[in-house]
Amino acid sequence: MTTTERPQRRPRPQIVLEVIESVRLSPHLVRIIAGGPGISAVVDNGFTDAYTKMVFAPAEAGLTPPYDMEELRERLPVELLPSVRTYSIRRFDLDAGRIWIDFVTHGDEGVAGPWAANAKPGDPVVLGGIGGGYAPDPAADWHLLVGDESAIPAISAAMEAMPADAVGTVLLEVQDESEHIELSVRDGIEVRWLHRGDREAGTTTELMDAVRGLEWRSGRVQIFAHGERGAMKLLRPYFTDERGVDRAQLSLSAYWAYGRREDAFQAEKREAVGQV
Repeated sequence: MTTTERPQRRPRPQIVLEVIESVRLSPHLVRIIAGGPGISAVVDNGFTDAYTKMVFAPAEAGLTPPYDMEELRERLPVELLPSVRTYSIRRFDLDAGRIWIDFVTHGDEGVAGPWAANAKPGDPVVLGGIGGGYAPDPAADWHLLVGDESAIPAISAAMEAMPADAVGTVLLEVQDESEHIELSVRDGIEVRWLHRGDREAGTTTELMDAVRGLEWRSGRVQIFAHGERGAMKLLRPYFTDERGVDRAQLSLSAYWAYGRREDAFQAEKREAVGQV
C-alpha cells in the first residue's frame, strides 16, 4: 500500500431494534422510540450530538435486517437497495431499554421522513453504529446553540445536559409557531424561535441575521451550530474571524444541504467544494 492509499473501512456491525412507539411532536417533527432485544448493543457515548447511520430498506425489496450490503449490491437493482441516512439520537433511555430518534418530515419527500411518519410498532429500526463529538462544557462562561429543525434533537439534548447555572442563548429556525415544541431549559438560557414563514428551509438568512443581532457576552463561549450547509458556511467565518472564537470552542457542521439528497450531500462533504 502506498502512503497515499487509505485502508478500506470495515462497515460497523448493524444494530437491529424495533419501533416501540411513534409520537407526533409538531406538524413536521416525529419521534420514534425504539427498543427490543438489540438494545443491548447500544452504548451511550456521552455526547449530546450523538448520531447514527440508519439503514432503510424499500418495503418492496422484502429484506430482513441486518443487511449484507455487499451481497445485496451484487444481486439487486439500485432502486431496491437499502438507503443510509444520518440521524441524531435525541435521548438514550437505556435503563428503560429505549432510544429516541426525532425525524423532520415533509410529506412524501425523502426516505427517512416518510418512513417515520408511517412507522408502526414492530417495524425494524436498523442502526449502523453511533458517533458524536460534542457535549456542553460546564466550564464555559456562556453557550450559544444555533440550528434549524434538523438540529432540534441535538440542541434539546444539550440543554438537558447543561449545569443548572448555565447561561446563554438558543436560536432555532422553524416555519412558524406551530413547530414550537416543549423544551427543558435552564433559567439562564434564552430560547428564541425564528420563523421563516412560507420561505423554503435552506433559503433564508434567519440564523445569520439573528446571530449578528445578538449582544455578544463576555467570557469564553462554547458554540454548537448545525443545520443547512449554506447557513453554516455563513456562520463559520463570523465566529472564527469576526468574533475570534477558538475552533476548540466551536462545534459547527452541516446536517443537510438545500437541493441535495443525503447520498449526494455526503459524497460532496468528502470533496473540498462541499466542506463547510
